[in-house]
Amino acid sequence: MHLKIWDKCLEFIGSKIPEQSFKTWFEPIIPIKFTHPVLTIQVPSQFFYEWLEDNYVQVLKAAIQSEIGGEGKLEYSVIVDKGNSTNQPYTVNLAQKNGISKFGQIKGDQNQRFASPFALQAVDGCYQKSNLNPENTFETYIEGDCNRLARSAGFAVATKPGVTSFNPLMIYGGVGLGKTHLVQAIGNKIKEETPDNFVLYVASEKFANQFIEALKNNNLQDFTNYYLNVDTLIIDDVQFFKDKVKTQEIFFHIFNHLHQNGKQIVMSSDRPPTELQGLQERLVSRFKWGLTADLQNPDFETRLAIIQRKLQDDGLVIDDKVLEYLAYSVDTNIRELEGVLISLVAHSSLNKTDIDLELAKQTLKSIVKNIESEVGIDYIQKTVSEYFNVSSDDLKAKTRKKEIVIARQLAMYFSKDYTNHSLKSIGSHFGGRDHSTVIHALQSVNDMLDTDARFRSSFSELKKKFKMKAI
Repeated sequence: MHLKIWDKCLEFIGSKIPEQSFKTWFEPIIPIKFTHPVLTIQVPSQFFYEWLEDNYVQVLKAAIQSEIGGEGKLEYSVIVDKGNSTNQPYTVNLAQKNGISKFGQIKGDQNQRFASPFALQAVDGCYQKSNLNPENTFETYIEGDCNRLARSAGFAVATKPGVTSFNPLMIYGGVGLGKTHLVQAIGNKIKEETPDNFVLYVASEKFANQFIEALKNNNLQDFTNYYLNVDTLIIDDVQFFKDKVKTQEIFFHIFNHLHQNGKQIVMSSDRPPTELQGLQERLVSRFKWGLTADLQNPDFETRLAIIQRKLQDDGLVIDDKVLEYLAYSVDTNIRELEGVLISLVAHSSLNKTDIDLELAKQTLKSIVKNIESEVGIDYIQKTVSEYFNVSSDDLKAKTRKKEIVIARQLAMYFSKDYTNHSLKSIGSHFGGRDHSTVIHALQSVNDMLDTDARFRSSFSELKKKFKMKAI
């Protein structure tokens, strides 16, 4: 019954709003049940619910009342935990917080309970959380060439903690590349496989602060005993132990005890052990005992997969052209990429507009460095094509006409010079060409600068335009 009612509602709604908006905001909705006069629907997130209430409340009201009658009401369920093969997904009804939607009372299911699986009984009977974010799992961690070794090693550790030769496991990489997500995924997997394993995640700064408090309160023995009882210790950002001599000493003894007793140690850092400054040599040498794996900047395919997964989790649908533009334009780190997505959705929500390519470009201007200068690839293509009296589409086409080839090569050259795009990303902006084509273009421009005076003149004029624009 509820399926038929919702299908009829979708027919009504589809006739009232644009197709793209319908696909984005209504296709992901799942009808759950109908208990007259209340229809219950499931939405992917609270943000999704709030967007519907802010932007489509009237059309929803009209659709519900056209199928159920004037007394018709709508009930929302929001997914909180997607569950797994043994545990059902956990959803919460927003009525418990909001009471009434904008056009009808929302009822709650009082029988639902949620207990985090990431908590445990700790020393002295105190209820102690592992400090793990349950959303940081291997399933939500996108694998690519940039992180394959680290992810594989992490998964091996998670399935056999303290048994593999990857002990300790050191994950290192720059800001925003997913170190915390990966080390927490290891902890969450261990808890899933062996619930009795005492997993503890702690940032190095928190560890240091706990140690200082223990000294102040003459409670050092309790502090030490607590950490000696951990089965899997995950320390994030160990570079912050720099110059903390006493903290390093206590961590050294805890590390030795855990390692000698077959307990798993996982650490993260912004640099490899050999480059850690301000740490005792004996501590650094122990960091090298196991496996050290790095995380690199994600390539285009990985960035695109991350965007797609993020949108899927939030129940959003965005045109493929917009997704590719974002993946091309943000090639620094995962955190910045996610920040761009949040900003884009916020702009869309505030301005009550759909997410299209133009909105994406406007949003990125205030975030991404090479967009800020406005000397992006789009601008370079437009400027070069106008100078040579060809179209921007010609630069992306397969034509081999000499004047277009020269213009295309120059545009590629300036794209490399004035933006932060990788060679692969630049090639993709020029009709999907590969990085070797861009390398050839760069070499051709350099050769012509050495041999062709007329070409040098054109090159200089274009360079002046880009310099002025970048100021």
